[in-house]
Amino acid sequence: MFVGRTDELATLNDALTRAARDASLASGTAGEPQALLLGGEAGVGKTRLVEEFTTAAAHRGAVVALGGCVEIGADGLPFAPFSTALRALREALPEDFAAAATGQEEELARLLPELGEATAGRHDEQGMARLFELTVRLLERVAAARPVVLVLEDLHWADASTRHLLAYLFRTVRAGRLLVLATYRSDDIHRRHPLRPLLAELDRLRTVRRIELARFTREEVGRQIAGILAAEPDPAQVDEIFERSDGNAFFVEELAVAGCVGNCTGLTDSLRDLLLVRVEALPESAQRVARVVAEGGSTVEYRLIAAVAGLTEDDLIEALRAAVGANILTVTPAGDGYRFRHSLVREAVADDLLPGERSRLNRRYAQALEADPALVADDARVMRLASYWYHAHDAAKALPVVLDASVVARRRHAYTEQLGLLERAMELWDSVSDEVRSALRPVDCGEGCPSSGGAPAGSPLRYLDLMAEASVAGRFGGERERALKITKRALRLLEDEPDPIRAAWFWVQRSRLVQALARGDGWRELAIAQDLVRGLPPSEMHAEVLALAANWSMLHRPGPEAFAAAERAVRYAHMVGARDTELHARLTLGCLMVDSGDPETGFGELRQVLRDTLAEGVHHVAGRAYVNLPSELQSVGRDREAVPVLREGIAFARTYGLLDSEAWMWSNLSEALYSLGQWQEAAEAAGHAARVGHSAKPRGAGAVRLAHLALARGELGETGRQLATARAHYGTHDPMPQHSLLLARIAIGVAAGEGRIADVRAELRRALDTGFPPGTHRYGWPLLLAAAIAEADARTPPAARTDRAENLDRLAEAARNLTTGVPLWHAYGQWTRAELLRAEAQDSVDTWSSAVTAFERLDRPYDLARVRHRLAGALLAKGGDGERDRAAELLRLAGSVAAHLDARPLAAEVALLAQRARLPLNRVPRQALAPADPAAALGLTSREQEVLRLVAAGRTNRQIAQELFISPKTASVHVSNILGKLDVSGRGEAAALAHRLGLFPPETLAAQPTG
Repeated sequence: MFVGRTDELATLNDALTRAARDASLASGTAGEPQALLLGGEAGVGKTRLVEEFTTAAAHRGAVVALGGCVEIGADGLPFAPFSTALRALREALPEDFAAAATGQEEELARLLPELGEATAGRHDEQGMARLFELTVRLLERVAAARPVVLVLEDLHWADASTRHLLAYLFRTVRAGRLLVLATYRSDDIHRRHPLRPLLAELDRLRTVRRIELARFTREEVGRQIAGILAAEPDPAQVDEIFERSDGNAFFVEELAVAGCVGNCTGLTDSLRDLLLVRVEALPESAQRVARVVAEGGSTVEYRLIAAVAGLTEDDLIEALRAAVGANILTVTPAGDGYRFRHSLVREAVADDLLPGERSRLNRRYAQALEADPALVADDARVMRLASYWYHAHDAAKALPVVLDASVVARRRHAYTEQLGLLERAMELWDSVSDEVRSALRPVDCGEGCPSSGGAPAGSPLRYLDLMAEASVAGRFGGERERALKITKRALRLLEDEPDPIRAAWFWVQRSRLVQALARGDGWRELAIAQDLVRGLPPSEMHAEVLALAANWSMLHRPGPEAFAAAERAVRYAHMVGARDTELHARLTLGCLMVDSGDPETGFGELRQVLRDTLAEGVHHVAGRAYVNLPSELQSVGRDREAVPVLREGIAFARTYGLLDSEAWMWSNLSEALYSLGQWQEAAEAAGHAARVGHSAKPRGAGAVRLAHLALARGELGETGRQLATARAHYGTHDPMPQHSLLLARIAIGVAAGEGRIADVRAELRRALDTGFPPGTHRYGWPLLLAAAIAEADARTPPAARTDRAENLDRLAEAARNLTTGVPLWHAYGQWTRAELLRAEAQDSVDTWSSAVTAFERLDRPYDLARVRHRLAGALLAKGGDGERDRAAELLRLAGSVAAHLDARPLAAEVALLAQRARLPLNRVPRQALAPADPAAALGLTSREQEVLRLVAAGRTNRQIAQELFISPKTASVHVSNILGKLDVSGRGEAAALAHRLGLFPPETLAAQPTG
């Protein structure tokens, strides 16, 4: 009988209702994914509550998929609960699952081997993130048509990869009628338990609800006992059991059953003794089988039990029947094995084993599995075998299979588990003979890892090979401290046996690790690596070091040296056939070409690399190309040209799970949309960048874009918060001009907005002292402009006039030296010089007319509105009826843009100037504002035109959101705005009007895939 838990069950049912809502029903509101954590001490009733909820959910039409964590941790199959749950989901919805996984079977096979053979693929720091992204998208797609309940039990045993995937799922799932419920044993979560940081992180997510399951009250204990005994219990018995169990449901059951069979008296208060009472009451053969099952794992296959137990089949079946009848063991859902009904009993039985008995059982498991590999599932065999031989304390047998298990973990992108297994292999290394070690062979650990320091192919595995694999696994899995310690030990070993290529490789790893750990900028380590390979014959390692040094210089010290290093890297990589390295180096070279004043040649190189990488399937380099090409286009003011490349790149990055690349693209898209005057979409793009990034810096870029938007809208508090977030993500250990100049520009804007001119000057001095290296004009000009505007707006007291004059002189000098080689930076130069003249009351109509003319040639409405406002001020200062009419027109234009963008500071300045001049702003000359096309004539923004095109093509809000990379809610808002502007009552009328007016060519309305 199910007892109590009314509130908890109501919470779960409410979450299912929220998730299962169907947008096609009268409410019109689509379900939202729900995430819940269910915690409670061992035996308190978590599993029983989950069973009750999932049974009811299935009756309501939900598909339930359960997966449980395996207790043996790093020895268990990584992602075990997700693999089990996905397998159940695939069996329940084969067609939907197949459609959702189409095109990604090889990658998803890392979680679900039934989908096919997981290819070796590329291993890098984004490998796990790619798998996570594809898994979340798979779940969203499967749950699109019907509610899905995904239950993951026993998180306290979860491997690191499972914890990482669950955290990613909870953070990023945004669509689908999906409910995710994860359970954990709260009394196991001690201060250093690896689950504790995850729980703290999830607690901060507003989308995650946490349920703590309390013990039963005395009344509930009485009802539970009545259900067990099928009779009303004696009140004294209830009092005694309640006192001894303290309301723990499992202990209540144990005590009630023990009392029922006459074994209650004489029980000790020891938890283990309580748990073992019913086991010890079993026949000896059943106790023996219980001990065998306890050491075999969370679930043990029947055939494997038979091979280890050493009983005849009849005796084994009788023993199992006794254990199942006593509620000690239970049959697995698939009917092919057994597990303990409660994990507490299994722990007690396992703890009761003698050390020699435990080793002997593990040896027998290992021998049985070696004799017949078919005893367990293919995907679990190697992991189980590695665990059995290790716990059998047979190093010679354990080392090879532990290494095999590490390869399996790596193929599944379970890098943390791979690291644990490799550390176990290093522990076993000195315990085996030279003969055993000589039979082992290294594997390619990725990252250009030298398998044996230049030794011939097929050379034996060395201890340094293990260290190389472990350091890469640690970096890929986020265990950077452990990886750093391993590289330090490896370099100490290399002092005794010099190997410059291998040493250079380890120094490259240290460079990456110290940057990731905020211990430095990584240049010292790269410089040592360069010294080690200098003078050696060309090699892949040599090319890799040169390419990394060139890229580092491009980001930190752009200039001729970076250019030369990039050219050398391209040449060396081509010479030794290191294609990936060559493509990376060519990207760096193309960027440096643009930055050095040869944009067309640079763009040609970047576009060619993008074509090559797509044709050759080098996805990780293509992801970088989709970041670099539009970024360089933006650097010369070609934002509109960059937007379609970025949208194409985002779709590409989503397909291949390139999360950091996707985050950089969202950030660049936000910047482009901001420049083009599409601020709502820019804010959405920045939000995506802040969310999807796997690493800190891409998320920091999203925060910078949000800060920039907040500053333009006059939200100084929000600007300060986003600026602090960006600084935290970027850190201070690795200063790059592209980051420091952006942050300085926003800091100047905040200080100016708060009237802190001294802080403006201090921030500017720091930037000017650092200087503007080649290629940083895109960041330098906005910074100089912000400082010049702050000086022109400031009211400087007499005591600070010397400081102000010095500041203006330095600003003017920096403006003279900064490049103006493209129209955008020429326009910024005109504007900055005009502001400097305004600061000294020497600006004129001609000064501002030149700036306005420069910006009228560009596609930057906000900047144009700002300089028009300044020109209007200059015209009004000059006086005359003609000047007043022209000023009024300019102010109306500027005010219209400010209102459309919600640029409140500009709107306030325009209104104040008009008020002082007594100019009305409510009448706009038709000839000045008449749009050139019918869609704009209807008052539709460019984004609303895109949405209307898709409405006319018959797309739903969700399809529109997918195609335009916006949220369904935002798509709905756009559609509502369009209906209002067109004065129509529904989507059908809007589509008909668009067709009637010929707003869109027929070919643009053709049906297209929207996935």
